[in-house]
Formats: sequence, C-alpha cells, structure tokens
Amino acid sequence: MPQWAHLGLVALLLLSITAATGGASIDWWENAALYQIYPRSFQDSDGDGIGDLNGITSRLGYLKEIGITATWLSPIFTSPMSDFGYDISNFYDIDPIFGTLADFDALIVEAKSQGVKIILDFVPNHSSDECEWFQKSVNREDGYDDFYVWDDGKLNEETGEREIPSNWVSVFGGPMWTWNEKRQQYFLHQFQVVQPDLNFTNPMVREHMLDVLKFWLDRGVDGFRIDAVPHIYERREADGSYPDEPVSGWSSDPNAYDYHDHIYTKDQPATVDLMYEWRAYLNAYQAENGGDTRVLLAEAYSSVESLSAYFGNSTHQGAQLPMNFQLMYLSGYSNARDVVGSIDYWMNTMWRDHQTANWVVGNHDNKRVADRLGAHKVDLLNVIVNSLPGASVTYYGEEIGMSNVDVECTGDSCEDRDGERTPMQWTPSKNADFSTGESTWLPLSPDYPRFNVQTERGVSRSSLNIFKGLQALKSSSAFLAFKEEGGFSYEAVTEQVLQIIRTNKYSEEYRILVNMGNGMEIIDGLVSRTYEYVLVTAYSPHRIGETINLRDRIILMPYEAIVLRWLA
Repeated sequence: MPQWAHLGLVALLLLSITAATGGASIDWWENAALYQIYPRSFQDSDGDGIGDLNGITSRLGYLKEIGITATWLSPIFTSPMSDFGYDISNFYDIDPIFGTLADFDALIVEAKSQGVKIILDFVPNHSSDECEWFQKSVNREDGYDDFYVWDDGKLNEETGEREIPSNWVSVFGGPMWTWNEKRQQYFLHQFQVVQPDLNFTNPMVREHMLDVLKFWLDRGVDGFRIDAVPHIYERREADGSYPDEPVSGWSSDPNAYDYHDHIYTKDQPATVDLMYEWRAYLNAYQAENGGDTRVLLAEAYSSVESLSAYFGNSTHQGAQLPMNFQLMYLSGYSNARDVVGSIDYWMNTMWRDHQTANWVVGNHDNKRVADRLGAHKVDLLNVIVNSLPGASVTYYGEEIGMSNVDVECTGDSCEDRDGERTPMQWTPSKNADFSTGESTWLPLSPDYPRFNVQTERGVSRSSLNIFKGLQALKSSSAFLAFKEEGGFSYEAVTEQVLQIIRTNKYSEEYRILVNMGNGMEIIDGLVSRTYEYVLVTAYSPHRIGETINLRDRIILMPYEAIVLRWLA
C-alpha cells in the first residue's frame, strides 16, 4: 500500500485559521458536521403526528448544541407523496403537510441566528406525473413537447404490435418505459411509474432547473443535496434508439433492477458535465451575492472513479461532496482491517487526487447503525467517522443510538424503508415529545424511554455525549492541522483494533483506538509518550483524566473506544 494512503489531514470548520496553523485556509464544508433531517419524523408542531417545518425550527438549537455545521432536509416540496416527497409536483412551493413558504423563511432566519446552515434535497432526475410540466408535455404544448423522455417504441415486425424502446428495468422493478395513451408514446421513468424522467438534453429543462436553484438560493439556503445523480442522463444512439443493456448475472429475475448491467442508464458522461454546470452556477451566485460557499452534495451509489469525476478535474469543479457510503457497508462481523479497507477505497482515489473526504453514517434508505452493526457498535462507528479527515454525515437519531422499528402497513405508509424513518426520540414522555397528537405517522421505538435526547444528556458516557465530545475535538490544533505532512494516519494495529492519529506534529496529538471485536485486545509499545484519556465510551474501564504511557501495554475491552491526548 502506498505511504500516502494512510496519511491525511483534516479540513476545518473555521475559514480563517491560516495564521494559527500555518496551513492553507479551508472552506466550511470540508470538515463540516452534516446532519440529515427526515422532516416527517423530526418534530411535529401542530399535533397531526407528522413532522413539519415549524417543528424543525423549534429544534435548531439542538443542532447547535451537538455541534452540527449544516443540516440537509429530505424533500419538503409539493408532492402527491407516492415516494414521500421524491415525486415533486411543484418545485417552487412547500407541501402543506410541512407548512408554507413563510414557515420556511422563518426556519432560515432562525437557522442563521443559530449558525446552522440549511441544505435542501434537490430532485432533478424526475418530477411527479402530476407536475404541470408533465401535463403540458403529455399535451405537446409548445416548449414542453420534449421536456420529458418520450419515444415511439419498436414495432414488432411479426406481430405488428408496438413494444418498449429498450430492455431497461426501473430501480423499483419492471420496465423503465410506460405507454401514455393520450400522447401515444412511451415515457421513461428510472424509478416509479408516477416519476417521469426529465429530458436534460433539452436546454429548456436545464434552464428551469437553474431557476429552481436560484429560487431557493434567493430564500437563503446554503446548498443542495442532489438526489439520484447517476440516473439523470441515459444513452441514446445517433439514430435516436436506446440500446439494450447487457445481462449482469447478478439476478435471475428479468424484472429486477439487478438483472442488467446499467452501462447506458447510469453515470453517463453528460451527467458529469451537468455537475460542473451546476457548480459553476453556484460559484457565480456566490460571486454576485457574497456569503459563504454554496455547496453541492451528490447522492451517487457509484464507483469511486465516477465519484472522482463528479467532484471535478484539473479544469472543472463539480459537487464538493460526492457522498461516500463505504462505511455503510460494514456489518456486525466487520473487523478493523475491514474498516481500513473501506477507508482505503475512498482515500486511494479521492484523497490522493483531490484531498477531500466525507463519511456517511446512515440515511433514510438504509437500516440504522444499531441494526447493521449492533447497538453495541453505534459509538464505535461514530468515533471512527468523526475522527477521520473530512466531513461527517449523520442521519437524525444516530447520535442517540436509535434503532429500526418493525412497522406494519398503515394508511400513511407501506414502505420497507419505514423502519429507519420513525419519529425522533426527544424525551421519555408520551410520543417522545415528538408530537402532542394522539398518534404519530409511524410508531415510536419501544425503547425510546431509554434512548432519547433528554435521558442521554444526563448520562456521561451516552451515545449523545460521546457524539458531542467528538465534535468538540474538531477545534483542537491537532484536528486543525490540515494538509501538513503526517498530520493524519490510520491503521489496523491488530485484526480488531483500529488506530487513528491526529497531530500538529509539535504540541498536540490525539490517538483514537477502537476495538471492533468481542474480546480483549492487548497492544504493546505503540509509542514512548504519556497521554491523557479525554474521551471514553461506555465499555471502557477508564476515566477521563487518567494517564498512560504508550510504551507500556494497553488493554482494550471488547467494543471499547478511547481518545487519548498528548500535549507538549
């Protein structure tokens, strides 16, 4: 492994630390603590059992308390809610479930007063079929005829019947093409049938989307998380046809998404250019209007090579944060060497080429950490993510160790992803103080009386206080030693123990040790230097303030994580 693969430095929350550290100035997003809010489930302000904007506004002080730099909100726009907001019918308004534009403006004002940035979920790949644009396109209205991806399909010479243009299968299964009787053509939908794909080869579509960005930028947002980036463009041949995708060998079901290798419907070169176009627009907006950098997060379950392209190259800038999901693939059986492998996958390309990193803990589409790794490893992953260089992305509730809930189909929802979308657990009181209503849109976890913000505030080694302690470390000089050679390293010192080092090389150093295993680990002779325990998790027998010389033996209990500090 090349030496640089385990070397790196931290990006900073502060913008003016050059004089203090001797390094280059760092933009706010590079070492940000990002936090995803699922609006339906964060805080209900009106007693209907569904979270809303006013509820989020009332809880912004909590985000400041736990050290969050910016929060991104899952979609809040007008929607029929077939895909819970990812099917937008009006890109310029707030869905009444969540409130009004006035409520949104009030949220922005309060966020700025708290020093918390607001990032919106931007869903450009498709709209709802109830969107005015789609209705105009169905009717072939002037200017909208080519606004979505339409095709006549193929004519079967033997039967004389019309067939779908290609063998493409949608993400949710079944053909990616659906016949529209009124227009007498097929339309493309990479996701649900009610989510028709916009045609980004049409300049008018791109102009509309820039106008959407400007509308929300003018209202004070600090950036956008771009949904489903790899799916925005598809391959179309010069003769206007759409090529069939090859069989992948990963599935035996021809109606399953994994049945084909998506070489024509994902990560097309034009999508990379679109990221550059949007970044240029945001840069120009900042140059004209001032303020901090407006940021783009790109959701892309893609290869690291594709993510590198989305970030930029020697001549173009793209999305600042192509989201890194590698640590989400860890399981309860993963050891320290597995963790290093997941880190290396990103660092060997993205850090080497761009000196950028981000680490996603969870999201609304994947099981929570307590279910993926086990409740006993929630703190371990939080320690790892917040000790590595770059930005951390935390899904609401992961900081208190929330777990998935077994959810039955209800009138509001019948989603296999509902288990990770249940209401935020604020207190041990009724409905966890999420809502004053008689019921909540999804059930609360039965363990909320134990795992909630109020209770964990009073427990010194709770997941919440561990999380807050990790954020506080980011202002230390060792964590602010950005782009200095040797300022960061990581390695598996045993099969189960991960070590992360943060240092300014002359006056302060942190050693983070994480035991991923279920047995005691004994480590001898790490370094001849005396350290102080400054953060310990619940499985540790040590106390903050104790000291240890690491030339001697150190013993780690099962699932123990510690942060040690050396000061000159």
